Amino acid sequence: MTEPLSRAERARLPLARDVAVLLAEQNGVCTRSIAMRVLDTETGTSRVVEIPCGATLESTCGPCAKRNRQLRMVQCREGWHLEAEPVAEPDEASEHQKWLIEWRAYAQEQRERAEREGVAEGGDTAFWDATIADLDAEITGSGLRGNVLDGSREGERRARSTRRRQDAPDLPRRVMADTTLGRTFTTPDGKTFRPSMFVTLTLPSYGRVRDGVPVDPASYDYRRAARDALHFSKLVDRFVQNLRRVAGFDVQYFATVEPQKRLAPHLHMAVRGTLPRAEVRAVVAATYHQVWWPAADQVRFEGDRLPVWVARPERPDGSAYADGQDGDYVDPASGEVLPTWADALDELDEAEDAEPLHVLRFGAQVDVKGVLAGSKDADQCIRYLAKYLTKSLGGQIAPDDVARRVHASRLVEALRWEPCSAECPNWLRYGVQPKDAMSGMVPGRCRRKAHRAEHLGYSGRRVLVSRKWSNKTLGEHRRDRRAWVLEMLGIADEEMAGEPGRFVWSQVPDGDPGVGSRAERTLRQVAEHQARRRYLRELQARAGDESPPEGG
Repeated sequence: MTEPLSRAERARLPLARDVAVLLAEQNGVCTRSIAMRVLDTETGTSRVVEIPCGATLESTCGPCAKRNRQLRMVQCREGWHLEAEPVAEPDEASEHQKWLIEWRAYAQEQRERAEREGVAEGGDTAFWDATIADLDAEITGSGLRGNVLDGSREGERRARSTRRRQDAPDLPRRVMADTTLGRTFTTPDGKTFRPSMFVTLTLPSYGRVRDGVPVDPASYDYRRAARDALHFSKLVDRFVQNLRRVAGFDVQYFATVEPQKRLAPHLHMAVRGTLPRAEVRAVVAATYHQVWWPAADQVRFEGDRLPVWVARPERPDGSAYADGQDGDYVDPASGEVLPTWADALDELDEAEDAEPLHVLRFGAQVDVKGVLAGSKDADQCIRYLAKYLTKSLGGQIAPDDVARRVHASRLVEALRWEPCSAECPNWLRYGVQPKDAMSGMVPGRCRRKAHRAEHLGYSGRRVLVSRKWSNKTLGEHRRDRRAWVLEMLGIADEEMAGEPGRFVWSQVPDGDPGVGSRAERTLRQVAEHQARRRYLRELQARAGDESPPEGG
């Protein structure tokens, strides 16, 4: 007779559910899949299909995050060292497309004439507005890209002087060449090669740091660190603009943003083409971004003394106010209406001695590395670019690293009170109404991405890819994988698509008895995945062991 296990021995036994999840992850099966019911309207039959959740973070779904990381690596590799321009010339417009544009021009002219002549509301102006909307829809449906107008947003855009700061060095500006490829070099023996670059940029330090932790937290400038993180994406944009002006061609890049050990964001960038290292460092030194926002250094309202929302009176004609607000925030003591966002910017524009709220620059640490296509360095750089993409910015601190966790909490507390955008409720703390203010706003309770602890103030995209990098989106890389699988199975893509409108998709609610529990669905997917892999391996062996594309 077997003796019963002690409590400690039972606690050491692995849980069956945990093993099932681990097996699913090892097989690349999504553990948070979405059940969809597909109805065939022709035969009347239906079946349930599991759709991967598509998460990009390992903490949410490991298998989906891993697939996304692999796809990003493929995307980086395909566009880095190109020998030919990745963008083809657009096709010539058809006669029908030209005819639609002609009609659009006529409708625009008639609409403007009706407006000039002052026709009554609901008359010809409304007719031509509807006609223009229909024409725009037809133009898009005809296969033309973009908008027939210039695509600019309506309304006036505020612009400040573009004169460079006196404390920033000037940069050479070359005539732009219509190319995205870098220079080629020829060796004495006649071999030609086209190197590219791998660039790493950091932010300046905000105080002495040791092992990722400030030596003196009291003197560490957490406010500056918070503001640098909030606006880091704008600084990257300025760097790319300056780099292109100095390079003299349309520089293309694939970049990722990661946190340094001290939790400040920094940039890894694969750049197509090459420049002298001295020029790259000069561009970094001359790059800055100025944040022209109202002052946010003096706290006016906090604690129980916060601005109060007061509704505006309804206008006689029933129209909305110019700024779109239906109320204002007022000082609880004096009843004075706080300046709106537009008023605050007007005051900033009129002040001759105005200074930007914050100026961002890169730090002195700049790493520039030349990389050749197909080399071991190129593969290592690509892996390094995607190394931390499956982890959140704030989720890379070890549980036992108490000092860095305290450091992170101080940064998050500083971020709590910093305005992250024009619409941020934190502006009320400094006596300014946010843009598009509405009732219920409270300083320190902004729900935007930048204020979440896992993002550490950075609200931009983790992967930055220029438009002419490889002519493929992430979805197109997924379709490449799909096409390979269908080819191996001997199935035409048209067969999978079916007739338009034949299949109707609907999400199956959780707890539906027809699909089973989450655990049952996971086990079923593991078994199906293993069966598919066995069948694909057999087909590969028959076809000559052709490997699938990466990222699947």
